[in-house]
Amino acid sequence: MRLRTIITFTLKHSNSLHTHSLAIPQHHRNNNYLKLVRSCKHLNPLHQLYAHFLVSGLFHQSNSPQSTYHPSLILCNTLIRLYSTLHHFHKAIHLYHTMLQIGLQPDKYTFTFVLKACTAALDFHEGVSVYRDVAAKGLECDVFIGTSLVNMFCKMGRLDSARKVFDKMLKKDAASWNVMISGLSQSLNPSEALEMFWKMQMEGLEPDTVSILNLAPAVSRLEDIGSCESIHGYVVRKGVCEVVSNSLIDMYSKCGEIRLARHVFDRMRVIDDVSLATMMAGYVRHGCYFEVLELFDKIKHRNVKMNKVAIVNALLAAAEMRDLEKGKEIHNCALQIGIMSDIVVATPVVSMYAKCGELKKAKELFPSLEGRDLVAWSSFLSALVQAGYPGEALSIFQEMQHKGLKLDKVILTILVSTCVEISNLRLGKTLHCYAIKADMESDISTVTTLVSMYTRFELFMHAMRLFNRVQNKDVVVWNALINGFVKYGDPYLALEIFHRLQSSGIQPDSGTLVGMVSACSIMDALDLGTYFHGNIKKRGLESDTHVKVALMDMYAKCGSLFSAKCLFLLTKHVKDEVSWNVMISGYLHNGYANEAISTFQRMKLENILPNLVTFAIILPAVSYLTVLKEAMAFHACIIRMGFLSSTLLGNSLVDMYAKCGQLSYSEKCFHEMENKDTISWNAMLSGYAMHGQGELAVALFSLMQETNVHVDSISYISVLSACRHAGLIQEGKNIFASMCEKHHVESNMEHYACMVDLLCGAGLFDEALSLINKIPTEPDAQVWGALLGGCKIHSNITLGEVALDHLVKLEPRNAAHYVVLSDIYAQCGKWNEARRTRSHMNAHGLKKIPGYSWIGAHKQGSCLSC
Repeated sequence: MRLRTIITFTLKHSNSLHTHSLAIPQHHRNNNYLKLVRSCKHLNPLHQLYAHFLVSGLFHQSNSPQSTYHPSLILCNTLIRLYSTLHHFHKAIHLYHTMLQIGLQPDKYTFTFVLKACTAALDFHEGVSVYRDVAAKGLECDVFIGTSLVNMFCKMGRLDSARKVFDKMLKKDAASWNVMISGLSQSLNPSEALEMFWKMQMEGLEPDTVSILNLAPAVSRLEDIGSCESIHGYVVRKGVCEVVSNSLIDMYSKCGEIRLARHVFDRMRVIDDVSLATMMAGYVRHGCYFEVLELFDKIKHRNVKMNKVAIVNALLAAAEMRDLEKGKEIHNCALQIGIMSDIVVATPVVSMYAKCGELKKAKELFPSLEGRDLVAWSSFLSALVQAGYPGEALSIFQEMQHKGLKLDKVILTILVSTCVEISNLRLGKTLHCYAIKADMESDISTVTTLVSMYTRFELFMHAMRLFNRVQNKDVVVWNALINGFVKYGDPYLALEIFHRLQSSGIQPDSGTLVGMVSACSIMDALDLGTYFHGNIKKRGLESDTHVKVALMDMYAKCGSLFSAKCLFLLTKHVKDEVSWNVMISGYLHNGYANEAISTFQRMKLENILPNLVTFAIILPAVSYLTVLKEAMAFHACIIRMGFLSSTLLGNSLVDMYAKCGQLSYSEKCFHEMENKDTISWNAMLSGYAMHGQGELAVALFSLMQETNVHVDSISYISVLSACRHAGLIQEGKNIFASMCEKHHVESNMEHYACMVDLLCGAGLFDEALSLINKIPTEPDAQVWGALLGGCKIHSNITLGEVALDHLVKLEPRNAAHYVVLSDIYAQCGKWNEARRTRSHMNAHGLKKIPGYSWIGAHKQGSCLSC
């Protein structure tokens, strides 16, 4: 206040002061003004001084060569710096131009301050203009100005210009190197940031904490665990680990080492909101939703402040686990903190309620969101689709259109992908129509997403038509088509499309070769797979994680487990869960269930967390071994890791317990499942069939129809098998008759075989033969085999001989059929015919494969604790 009074007094008496000042030496007057300038900390008094200098002509007096430290220059520099500090960037730039217009020469401080203003304003045109002024004065080699120039060019994405200025600087300090490292970390080639970091040390400069913080994004983007560990060791030696802990947590998380990230987090002396949010984000990235909610509970009791990033990640975890109670608790926490008005927080709250099935609550909250933007609408729409409310999603989509909201291509891509995930073709086609109307069909990324969608729904003509309309195809859209044919269509056609790609002149990338290697897996083409492996080596792509995993999978599925194991063991650093999953799957695929479980145990010993896919792979191994203790241990592990809400795992648990002889456990798992699909019901039907519970299977099948669950071909096979085992003749007939009439499911040979077996088991051979004659195509071996099996039960020699005649034509090398007919002859006391049948079998060199009883010798008590 006293300063403002002095300046006001000065301005009021400016004329008399100016007259009086003629008697005072110039340097004394300058010193007085300098004291006033340097004592100003706010804009208003500086503006008053600036006005006084203009009125008094002091600016024009500063043009002499001795005016370097004149108060007018210092005043302008101070104003430029203060404008930048207060985010008035264009005012700072304007003042710089005013200086030049009145002839006030800038010094190195002026350039430093105005370059920072240009950088903050992202005004490249002005920045280049200042750069020319700097170059004209030969100051670009100055360490302060040079650093500001490097920073400006980096922030504006002109890395080549930044590198040129950096290389011209004769003396570089740590700040110069740090700015260059930061720019390269955000570039398209982050590995250059690592090179710059090592070069800095080679030139004798020791990195500081800023160097580490600036390098962290590069390490994270490269997922370079080796560099991450080296940096960690360096900061521990220097004793600055606490300062960069948050960056270490982030780096380890993004490099796939969530366990080490948690280790850093747990060793922090002080946990703040940033540390908590970073750790939670890392867990969410790796799908460790249970750990996120566990951390939320732990921190909540320690009164650590939670920021919006932590709250958002906790909401995402609750939504993915469908934990409504925990979601409500986090919602209340957001209300208490007072951040629910933030659209970034409010949007995931609405999505959480939608995904947890609280549609009414979600629809109540959504209209009350302040500042609803396109992202909020799209998140709500996506959540509805994922939660299984496609009809609601469609009405919300229509509401968006009525409000004039236009989806951009990024959000359209997300929504189309979501339609694929929940198998909703209708909504996908609606979005395609929207893309055409919005003139987005020509966009290559939109086309790629739509091609992927149509191949996923096995509408290959739609996909090809859309693909062929694209003028300038890139390798990504080729990959979408190739991988679509590999996964859902014909791998041989995928191979043809690959040859077309090569002819087009576009170079295949790692994604292309992953698709082709996967095609070899499906075709069981080991030689072709080996050829592609050689091609991958030539292109230097063998170190690519996705390529290596695809090769391991191909070798395992083509029966070359040794090659798969060699690749697995050659994987550098710590193997991720995907590599382990492929090896576990490979063992199971080749019939080594024990080895699959042992590999799972080794995976845990190496501190690799199993994910949902791991359990989906390992549960069939337990089903194969039928060991109840192991089954229950895996079930407990699934609960512990928060995967119980997964429909995929729920289905596997139902099947696993049924095969382990525990039908009551299967029923319990089935009834506790919140989101059942057709596979869930089929698994339970199969369990009833397996245990001869025909009446329960028929009742469950009826319930499926009453509750409008989609009934498919497998549903009919399961319920007919149950009827066959339980001897429910009339029920089986009725169900078989309803296939085409009610559910429009086409009967296949397996359905006919079930019915023939059912009818023959009851001695209804005339009906069985009548049914066989009605089969529109030639009956296969399983149909005639069912008839032969029924003939054995009822000692029907005549039909047995008819069935054998057909079986010999279809499977001439199968000795089992001769053995069955021989047994029928023996049952009827026709020993000569029985001996003749056996002799005929031996004369043709046929031998029956001896039966065996397999009893699980699997070790009990193995540790499966998660």
